[in-house]
Amino acid sequence: MNAHTPEGRVPSKWEELVAADPEHSAWYVQRFRDLAAAGQDIFGEARLIDAMLGRQGRVLDAGCGPGRLGGFLHNSGHSVVGVDVDPVLIAAAEADYPGPAWLVGDLAELDLPARGIAADFDVIVCAGNVMTFLAPPTRAAVLAGFERHLAPDGRVVVGFGADRGYEFADFRADATDQGLHTDLLLSTWDLRPFTEDSNFLVAVLSH
Repeated sequence: MNAHTPEGRVPSKWEELVAADPEHSAWYVQRFRDLAAAGQDIFGEARLIDAMLGRQGRVLDAGCGPGRLGGFLHNSGHSVVGVDVDPVLIAAAEADYPGPAWLVGDLAELDLPARGIAADFDVIVCAGNVMTFLAPPTRAAVLAGFERHLAPDGRVVVGFGADRGYEFADFRADATDQGLHTDLLLSTWDLRPFTEDSNFLVAVLSH
């Protein structure tokens, strides 16, 4: 178990990566800074979320990393809360994308009302393969947390790739078990349809 993980809490796969390579988080931050500096599009996921919202929507960026999605959405006029288990990534989000509420936290223990933040989000976005970096025993708890924090007519948008240890069918079954029903399945963030051969899933879920 990660030395920084309280006894009894299951560390995520991301935390295990960082424990094995303490420079991993800094590398990840720099990777996206370099992509942005080179003019690469790092905001495609956020543009889809923006299209799903009215003005001044409330967004939870779950597993926000260094803040590229939440930062874009904040600059588009939305109220954004970002949560990530990695304090290095949260520090980078605060530095690069000031404005949203960036919080260190475990998605498996998500309880924003206990931290003084209302739970009813219009969209909860979980991009960047975050679902595949969770410890498998915590997946159901994470999805249940999304369901608890969703506004009555809100939507959860989850994107991750194939062959990363979490089968798409298993994810969909887990989501259903936690009260999240499939509204739409895509194979990309630019709205290409999902097929049996798709190697990426973007799932739009609701109550």
